[in-house]
Amino acid sequence: MNRTDDRPVTLVDEHAHAWSPKDARARFREGLTGPTAGVAAGHTQVNLISVPQDWAYDMLLFCQRNPKPCPVLDVTDAGSWSTVLADDADLRTDLPRYRVWRDGRLVDEPTDVRAYWRDDLVTFLLGCSFTFEWALGRAGVPVRHVEQGRNVPMYVTDRQCRAAGRLHGPMVVSMRPVPPRHLEAAIRESSLLPAVHGGPVHCGDPSALGIEDLGRPDFGDPVDAEPDDIPVFWACGVTPQAAVMASRPPFALTHAPGQMFLTDARDEQYRVA
Repeated sequence: MNRTDDRPVTLVDEHAHAWSPKDARARFREGLTGPTAGVAAGHTQVNLISVPQDWAYDMLLFCQRNPKPCPVLDVTDAGSWSTVLADDADLRTDLPRYRVWRDGRLVDEPTDVRAYWRDDLVTFLLGCSFTFEWALGRAGVPVRHVEQGRNVPMYVTDRQCRAAGRLHGPMVVSMRPVPPRHLEAAIRESSLLPAVHGGPVHCGDPSALGIEDLGRPDFGDPVDAEPDDIPVFWACGVTPQAAVMASRPPFALTHAPGQMFLTDARDEQYRVA
């Protein structure tokens, strides 16, 4: 697999947690970039991938067969850049940064993809683990990457997703260091939000996932853990990007890892209890 490095980003404003989703989208439309963890607190964030219509069934089946990393919250009609998750939004302009893929290769990372848009593109919006971070914080679980003003670290694992048609590839995970006394709360609170990845897929030794060095994430930034912190791994919505790299569809658009689409939906809508 060809792995790509994240382009340096400009961290969003320290008051971004208080922005409305509409305000956040407007700022991103104007060119502000950066990881969106903590932005518009209390509102659901989603991953984005757009594929040609003749690949859309494969992508839908891939998501259905791999719901942990790819929980579907909305799918657009072909050519549409709108979503029921945010009525006034434009999916071509309202993310901090995008990625453009050709034949499985990253070719551009623009802040606006109108120049790349095609009438046959079907867009999938997938749940994001940033959504359950409010629940972690409310339960007293520290969220290190937010505290440190960094993008969440993400890693390509050696766990293969269930293939679907022409799509295949490994699962990607995000990692948050959690103090032992907060581990139970982290598992409980995230598990109550299955539409945004739910509970962890692994806690502890990263080598069990084929991860050799936590200090060298495949996407995002390394974070500083406290000495007794346990690395906790959640399935990640960057997984479709790993599938794009492995499967090489002729064209795709995605969000840049950690730079998500802000919806008007409230996080509580996806809590099961």
